[in-house]
Amino acid sequence: MTKRVNLYAHVNLLQPFVDYSHAAAAESGLEPILKELVKIRASQINGCAMCLMLHTTEARRIGESEMRIYLLDGWREAQHFTPRERAAIAWTEALTKLDHSAMDEAYAMIEAEFNEQERVWLSMLIGIINVYNRLNIGFQVSPPRSAQIAVAA
Repeated sequence: MTKRVNLYAHVNLLQPFVDYSHAAAAESGLEPILKELVKIRASQINGCAMCLMLHTTEARRIGESEMRIYLLDGWREAQHFTPRERAAIAWTEALTKLDHSAMDEAYAMIEAEFNEQERVWLSMLIGIINVYNRLNIGFQVSPPRSAQIAVAA
């Protein structure tokens, strides 16, 4: 591994994006669990260990079950997710992978479950987590060892 710049030592450069991401999450009006499922699924696709650690911990803290977190990668076969969650997850996959062949089907799913504003908010939140994934992976930001993690109750 090549030594990289400590990304978070440059918080002054990141702060506008961090503020934007917090405001977008707060103002979206989307369900907290749904937002975490989207963040986890995008982070699974991108292989961002730091974001996976953060968002699975947050999901458990706000009441998400271990079972649904485990099954998220296999959501198509698991009947543990609501139609609204399934639509959000499909849209997350389509936007994260930029899968043009899946875009129309995924959009039809969110169109059935989300109003216009929610579709825009959801898309913005997917874009935000993808930026965090790319920054963390690019700068090799790793989660702390398990002994150092304050696991949520």
